[in-house]
Amino acid sequence: MKTRKLGRLEVSEMGFGCMSISANYGPAADRNQGIEVIRAAHDKGVTLFDTAEVYGPYTNEELVGEALAPFRDKVVIASKFGFDNENGGTLNSQPNHIRKVVEESLKRLRTDRIDLYYQHRVDPNVPIEDVAHTVKDLIKAGKVLHFGLSEASAKTIRRAHTVQPVTAVQTEYSLMQRDPEKNGVLATCEELGIGFVPW
Repeated sequence: MKTRKLGRLEVSEMGFGCMSISANYGPAADRNQGIEVIRAAHDKGVTLFDTAEVYGPYTNEELVGEALAPFRDKVVIASKFGFDNENGGTLNSQPNHIRKVVEESLKRLRTDRIDLYYQHRVDPNVPIEDVAHTVKDLIKAGKVLHFGLSEASAKTIRRAHTVQPVTAVQTEYSLMQRDPEKNGVLATCEELGIGFVPW
């Protein structure tokens, strides 16, 4: 397995998006089967595992935490915040909410740090600078190692990056979805040295 750099973070060229084991595209898989598949991916050289509190909700982080526990220090765990699962799944990136949910994610993931913590979706009610400052504080506290953004515009990426360097941007990008080529996101990532993670 080759590796790539997301900012200064080195990960396997192929990451494992764990979402659909627990939800979203059809019913959840059997828990033991999900754990076996995640561990098989690690055996094949995958070191980047992607989850989020909203997947399930919560059950996917629990699954990922259990599956990766035996070799936690040899993998990179990416998770995401930004939804208020207790209030209908509305967007919520208020600083107090981020500080609350990171503690809950750490427990579910059975770890003392999240290697890459993405804002899952940009919250129009919270300045991105406030989000970046909050994540910066979590990085200083050692609870988060790297800051990411998901589905953010080029302008938002730049604004966040001035407060706390952005390590990775995750955006839909495929044969059918080519927007990052046209909307400045790929160019901005290249210019600022930010890793791009397509889903």
